[in-house]
This record gives sequence, structure tokens and C-alpha cells, in this order.
Amino acid sequence: MEEIAAFAGTSKSIIYRYFEDKVGLQIAVGAQVVAEIRDALDQALHSAESLRDGIAAMVDTYLAMIEHSPNVYYFVTRTGSIIGSDAGPRITGDGRPPLTTFIDEIDELMRVPAVRELGLDEVAASAWATGQSSFVRGTGEWWLARRGQAGVPDRDALAEQITTWLWEGVTAASRAASGPKSIAKES
Repeated sequence: MEEIAAFAGTSKSIIYRYFEDKVGLQIAVGAQVVAEIRDALDQALHSAESLRDGIAAMVDTYLAMIEHSPNVYYFVTRTGSIIGSDAGPRITGDGRPPLTTFIDEIDELMRVPAVRELGLDEVAASAWATGQSSFVRGTGEWWLARRGQAGVPDRDALAEQITTWLWEGVTAASRAASGPKSIAKES
């Protein structure tokens, strides 16, 4: 808290006026970061002409945001008070940890067009949306930890591959190529 106060050019007592303690500050930072990501994903989806284009825009936006600030991303997704493993009774206004709220909101963002554009029933659309967002998050974290390594695709190539996998399914995407296809960008 002393370092944060010094960086902000204020005293620790001023920081404590707004945040009870370090966990309170972590929750506030986490809530702000996930709100920014959620808003960017919402805009990406709603500015697209089709659901597939919306998925592509959301994947690219997500990868760009985690690439831009990996330390902030890891702070938000690895801090117990933000993900809910040690938040106890001190959580966000809706009664849940920020990351749980974020994941539910992204799932809902995807569920609505799945019902409307894909004709899925509510339960199937909810399962599909949850799977989509979990897949993107997991693949994004895999990529974030390996960026720059030999054979690891750049963001654009990975975003396109994830979109193809999500939209067509991995087996359909593999069959469309003449054999297994690398996601590494050809030089």
C-alpha cells in the first residue's frame, strides 16, 4: 500500500480511506479491468455484421487486451480475491467476485445471439457460450505464456484459428485443410 500511495503521490491513509486493505484494492482493480474487457468484447460483438464475425472480433479483442497488459491480466485472473477463492464476504456489489461476474456476463453476451442466430434452445446456447468463452480464455493463456517461441503463432494467426475452431469445429477445420494444419504463420 505504501508503494501504491507513493506512486499515486498521496499518503497511505488516503488510500485506506477508499480501500479497507490490500484485498479491497485488488477487488476494485479487478472489477475495473474485467469491466473494461467486457465492454470491449461487447462492442466487438455488436459492431460485427454476423455472429461469426462477432466471434472473430471478440477473440482478436481479447487476445489484444491480454497481450497489451499481461501482468495486469495475470493479476486479475490469478488473485484469489478477484477469482473468488479467498474473497470471503468482501466481494463486488452483485455479491460475486469480479472474475465470476465477468465470465457470466461474457457467457450471456454469447448466449443471446446463439439463440437468435443459431436457433439453439436456451440450455444448449448457455452451454455453447460457456464452452466458447472457456476455450478462448484457455487458449489465450496458453498463447500468452508461449508468445515468441518457435512455432507459436502471432496474435492474428491465432485469432483466426480460434475463430475457425469455434465456428466450424476442430475436425471440420482440419478436414478442410489437406491434412493437419499448423497454426504457425507461414513465412
